[in-house]
Amino acid sequence: MKLYNSYTNKTEEFIPIKENKVSMYVCGPTVYDYAHLGHARCYITWDVLYRYLKFKDYDVTYVRNVTDVDDKILKKADEENKTPEEVSQYWYGVFNDSMKALNVLRPDMEPFATKTIGEMIAITKELINKGFAYEVNGDVYFRVKKFPDYGKLSKQHIDALESGARVETGDIKENPLDFALWKKDEKHGYNSPWGKGRPGWHIECSAMSRKYLGNRIDIHAGGADLIFPHHENEIAQSEAANGNQFVNYWLHNGFVTINKEKMSKSLGNFLTIDNLLKNYDANTIRFFILTNHYRMPVEFSDEALASAAAGVKRMLNAKQTEIDETLDITTSDEYKQFVEAMDDDLNTSKALAVLFDLANKANKDEKGAFTILFKLASVLGFTFEKPTLSQDELNDKIKTIGEKLGESFNSIDEIITYRKKSRDEKNWALADKIRIAFDEAGIILKDSKEGTTWELK
Repeated sequence: MKLYNSYTNKTEEFIPIKENKVSMYVCGPTVYDYAHLGHARCYITWDVLYRYLKFKDYDVTYVRNVTDVDDKILKKADEENKTPEEVSQYWYGVFNDSMKALNVLRPDMEPFATKTIGEMIAITKELINKGFAYEVNGDVYFRVKKFPDYGKLSKQHIDALESGARVETGDIKENPLDFALWKKDEKHGYNSPWGKGRPGWHIECSAMSRKYLGNRIDIHAGGADLIFPHHENEIAQSEAANGNQFVNYWLHNGFVTINKEKMSKSLGNFLTIDNLLKNYDANTIRFFILTNHYRMPVEFSDEALASAAAGVKRMLNAKQTEIDETLDITTSDEYKQFVEAMDDDLNTSKALAVLFDLANKANKDEKGAFTILFKLASVLGFTFEKPTLSQDELNDKIKTIGEKLGESFNSIDEIITYRKKSRDEKNWALADKIRIAFDEAGIILKDSKEGTTWELK
């Protein structure tokens, strides 16, 4: 298995530190708002890596943190007259629901920053004692110049970074590049040797990865936007404190773009996962993301999602048979092709092509084809369950269709009867209008000799 290491800029053979065990850390959410499609790409990508490593029989320990102490959380708490904990707990619940809806597996451990404050203080003290950090008026900063490898991940030389750094008026830092390990905060802070304060963002991940995975880990992953300064700073403070290499393989997924711009909350061009799921199911969103190589930027558009929906339909509409648990799928050509694709730095696009081939074979009743398709598709996180609606969601769709037709209905069957009446009366314009209203509501009508049935797109 080969993975592209962002630190070396090379595709390298993956060799775990401990035989068959894999330690994997992914930077998790800062919980203060809805997760968007950019977050979906990140967490679906690393969900697939997690699934695939387990598929290859690695014993994986996957840690994904939760940042629940942050300037944005504190600002929202003040604005809403709530405690930071109330804000973070609420939005963590929303994030969790979004991940569940996308069929993203829960990590093995999901530590909260606020529950790891002691470990953050401990690392900060170690860095001060080793001369890598210094305290000024309750703030603690990391001495970037003392860590000669700074800039290696982002491929930026420390001198160039220093010359481009902005010097703030009244800056108390020794060097503009020095970053905060601990921030003075009398209002929301925690007790520390330097007075009441709270951790800097970067030290959180160093503390949590060390606590749950040890001083050196196999894989650290996240979005490409985290390379600098977040991951660069993690490397500096972790290696300075621990005295050894921090991460063996740095993996980064590309951006989701809209009109060639990165999707982000700050630019205001983001689409929340909750809103996306109103129009597209989890399989479609996952397919859209996996059609593209994880390291490449992916351009969002309704056309791209529509194409993904068609691809999912083609794959999941394969003729289903009972899963044969006795079948050794490892001997099949498709299994070998799938593994070859995934071993090539998670080439999910090629892996999807294998699934399409299996779907075609399943439709031709080739023995074992659906079993192999089902098991390999599961590695990519696809489900073969038909989407369902709650009664409230169904009522909303009935109401929407009725409003478009200028009528009031109590059930889908009632609308189908109304359509049949229009067809019997040869009122084709109305019949087409009804079908379009169904289509826009995400419902497909299927006509047969036995009558008309419906299903969700």
